[in-house]
Amino acid sequence: MGIYWKLIWAYIKIGIFGFGGGYAMLSLVEKIVVSDNAWISEQMFTDIVAISQMTPGPIGINSATYIGFVAPGSVNPALSAPLWGLAGSVLATLAVTVPSFFLVLYCSHFIRKHHESGVIKGIFSGLRPVVVGLIASAAIMLMNAANFNPNDKSWQLAASVIICAAAFCLVYFPIKLRNRVIKTHPILVIILAGITGYLLYGI
Repeated sequence: MGIYWKLIWAYIKIGIFGFGGGYAMLSLVEKIVVSDNAWISEQMFTDIVAISQMTPGPIGINSATYIGFVAPGSVNPALSAPLWGLAGSVLATLAVTVPSFFLVLYCSHFIRKHHESGVIKGIFSGLRPVVVGLIASAAIMLMNAANFNPNDKSWQLAASVIICAAAFCLVYFPIKLRNRVIKTHPILVIILAGITGYLLYGI
């Protein structure tokens, strides 16, 4: 049962110190659940990140729910039943959200009261580039073999890079069609990428 206490403590730390949004906290999550405790593998972590991005809701909370479900069974096979996983999901999700809720509640009152303060403005000026750096760190962290070349085949690496570049271009650059400018919806890009991945890797 120690895994549940470890999950609670780990996600309390993530909830308190994982500022900057879900993408900014990914590096912290990966360090705690993969590097330090080895509750899940790097491959499973990248899969969970992909699922968390596609499902509704913040990526930080979604990943906590999924990791909380799989961690007990991966640590102790006796806890692999769905009910044990469900307990882990609930505990991890509450642990990551409750401290953040009260922290934001207090900070919002404090910031609203002192929003003209030079100290507050200076703190936010320092935090903005840190958040950008954390998000960039998460992006670099996910550029790994588990994401781009899981089967150690050179053609799959090339295909993954092409899919990544094509998805970025479709979402970022509008398509000019006659007199209209069309922006590709991200959901359509996800569906197309999923179909392409299945045709390339799943068959």
